[in-house]
Amino acid sequence: QLQASGGGLVQPGGSLRLSCTTSEFSFDDYAIGWFRQAPGKEREGVSAISGSGGRTYYGDSVKGRFSISIDSAKNTVYLQMNSLEPEDTAVYYCAADVFDSSFPSDPLREDFYRSSFSSWGQGTLVTVSS
Repeated sequence: QLQASGGGLVQPGGSLRLSCTTSEFSFDDYAIGWFRQAPGKEREGVSAISGSGGRTYYGDSVKGRFSISIDSAKNTVYLQMNSLEPEDTAVYYCAADVFDSSFPSDPLREDFYRSSFSSWGQGTLVTVSS
């Protein structure tokens, strides 16, 4: 399983950086995705990155505010979240999928990630509130 961390309470307009890592496998041949689920809502794809860092993907609601990156030496993916809004409040999860030639151009759509991403961890809670 992947381990997500870095959540917490932050005021609107603030920033947080989430981390996702595992000791069970190398991220080199995988894409790592971040997903979130707010109370009473469906899980939503937030962002994803290929193991090489060469491909990144963002959901419409976070474009321009969130940035995903990978540190291969640490086998860790980061999600830098800026200009946080109350609507960003959710439990954030990370998960992995094999990154090969069949990986789609829009991996954050629900019908793909629900059937393809695995190794879901426990998640980390992000609360944006004044």
